[in-house]
Amino acid sequence: MAIHLRSAEELEKMHSAGLIVWDVLTALRKAVRPGITTMDLERIAEQRIAGKPGRAAFKGYRGYPCMLCTSVNNEIVHGIPSPKRKLREGDIVSIDFGMELDGYYADSAVTVPVGKIPAESQKLLDVTREGLDRAIEKMRAGNRLGDVGHAVQSWVEENGFSVVREFVGHGIGTKMHDEPNLPNYGEPGHGARLQEGMVIAVEPMVNAGRPEVRMRDEWTAETADGSPSAHFEHTVAVTANGPRILTRPRDVTGPAW
Repeated sequence: MAIHLRSAEELEKMHSAGLIVWDVLTALRKAVRPGITTMDLERIAEQRIAGKPGRAAFKGYRGYPCMLCTSVNNEIVHGIPSPKRKLREGDIVSIDFGMELDGYYADSAVTVPVGKIPAESQKLLDVTREGLDRAIEKMRAGNRLGDVGHAVQSWVEENGFSVVREFVGHGIGTKMHDEPNLPNYGEPGHGARLQEGMVIAVEPMVNAGRPEVRMRDEWTAETADGSPSAHFEHTVAVTANGPRILTRPRDVTGPAW
């Protein structure tokens, strides 16, 4: 397993890509409302990066047709934007977006409520977002991948939800998906040791019900039991000063999302 350690200069390049990702996702969060379609969100992303350097990382990746992944309610990841998919009051929508700039990638995701949502859905969003915070806190040199995964799993299961097994976080740098994989479950003290310069897309995917997944089509993964699912993600570097989130501005502090 070849794990690449990134220099300070490389981290800055990834941060430049990450700032575009942050800008797009921030705009999309504000745009989500009842009546908008997932293809409308795709068009907003297109407009947002028009004229900017770099390119949307997902479009064309293994044949994927769009810039965004928009996964609604029981869809976990890789939902394809559609003009027929209109968001309704009470829905939740996970929006995943990546950029490539000067040969370096950044990737992030956020799950957004559509209008007023049920209390259980809000709890799912809160727990998943907190799971990302807890995972990022463990992204420190000397810890192991199992420490990060366990931080997510233990918190999620303590709150009565489950973590998806089939999809995991991943190394990222000059490739969208690189070594190592980062499951959202694990045993403390197990797995590869984190080192300064490692960069990982940390991305808890949490189901309100059972963890099992089924594929609706070539791309879209959904919960097997039909329960809602949430997804939060940041690209995170291990540095001498602790974890550094590369997919948001430096002056943004506090919870990951």
